[in-house]
Amino acid sequence: MTNKEKKFIDELEIFRSEAQSGAQYLYGLLSFNSIVGEKKKTRDAVNRTPLFWNSAMGAFQTSFFIVLGRIFDQKSPHNIDRLIKTAQDNISIFSSNALKKRKLNDSDNAHEWIDDYMKSVYVPTAKDFRELRKKINIYRKIYKSNYKDIRHKIYAHKQVTDAEDVQKLFSKTNFRELQKVFVFVNALYEALWQLYNNGRKPVLRRMRYSVKSMQRARKPEWQSQTVQERMVAEVQDCLSYLTSHAQQGAQLGRRKKRRAR
Repeated sequence: MTNKEKKFIDELEIFRSEAQSGAQYLYGLLSFNSIVGEKKKTRDAVNRTPLFWNSAMGAFQTSFFIVLGRIFDQKSPHNIDRLIKTAQDNISIFSSNALKKRKLNDSDNAHEWIDDYMKSVYVPTAKDFRELRKKINIYRKIYKSNYKDIRHKIYAHKQVTDAEDVQKLFSKTNFRELQKVFVFVNALYEALWQLYNNGRKPVLRRMRYSVKSMQRARKPEWQSQTVQERMVAEVQDCLSYLTSHAQQGAQLGRRKKRRAR
């Protein structure tokens, strides 16, 4: 691996960690609220240990706001702009020759298929990165307008404490919008990973962002899933187990009472 490749891969891995963890925190909170809000038996089970669940969901909310800042704040050491700049400044790592060399190094039988594979490889231009920057700017404006002050003045630093002022800041938030933000950063990671590893054009592929749609139509475990789909599924499984266990405990308690009579 060349120094240029290592520099890009390091930034890409940091970005992956931020994008995926932010999605996990957001979708963990939204999936929990969706299930508990609709299912009384689950709500009753959760209310047996309210302090724990309130603490966990509060931690999720704090965490995804903190991650938003690390991704979009331009003063953050490893932000989305630094990732794109690193890619564009080292654009030679995406050349056909560079990709071919990586494939030959990574596969013992690459010589058998590499020539055919290289026929469909896409080599990016400065225009590709300009297009990605345009999309980044759209989401940064959303962050600055609706979420930056919450992140800095409530979660990162306790500058706003008056209930009315806090409510005013949160009145700008929209969970549907937040879902789209985190789906975007994960789609961007996937596009850059595919460009570097497989020579695919850096196009942002569509990803499901609705919690309801993920709950209604769960993908089977063998099928590729996004981090948000996995998180929604695991919250469902966790709360289903909790509800079942609480019901079994309640039934056992009723049996003991009847026997005691």
